[in-house]
Amino acid sequence: MPFLLRIELPDVPGSLGRVATAIGMAGGDIEAIEIVEKRADGTALDDVLLEMAEGTMPDSIVSACSALDGVRVVWISRYAAGGNLVLDLEAVEELTAAPEAALDRLVDLLPATFRADWGARVHRAKGIVYGTSAAPDELAFVELEGPVRLEPDGDEVTLYAAARLDGNEIVIIGRHGGPEFADSEIARLGHLSSLAVSIRQS
Repeated sequence: MPFLLRIELPDVPGSLGRVATAIGMAGGDIEAIEIVEKRADGTALDDVLLEMAEGTMPDSIVSACSALDGVRVVWISRYAAGGNLVLDLEAVEELTAAPEAALDRLVDLLPATFRADWGARVHRAKGIVYGTSAAPDELAFVELEGPVRLEPDGDEVTLYAAARLDGNEIVIIGRHGGPEFADSEIARLGHLSSLAVSIRQS
């Protein structure tokens, strides 16, 4: 079963190698690694997609990583999408393949690109006009100037992030339980959303 591990580690040569060795010794097999964020304090935030050997418990991976100096496990969970990490450039290539459908295709790509559970496009008057299969039935339009984290009333389990498409539409993504959307992810969401709008208009 694939798992997604988000770790904080020193942004110095050799750090990722030490983490990879620790994961391997604990029974994990790394499928992919993506840098989420490089921080001014000299640390980095990375997502590691890994497969667990039969009988390996997530706790053993967490313990192995946490035993390393300067390494902190931010999040670990099952990752149902498997090895489907989609890089931003690949997402842009998908959007340009059919410019007239770029906004709907953006919604389709957002869950894999951001390791979220669902995505949706929400219109000011019409509500959800397009969403992935796991998206809620109803989402409210929110006035936005830029990409942000949202805190909807009554949902303490799902984390939300949103970006403006135009004056009447926004995109929203939801991540059930965590991890928290990093600042770099919020910025990427805004950038991809702007690109999708430009591609559709081209």
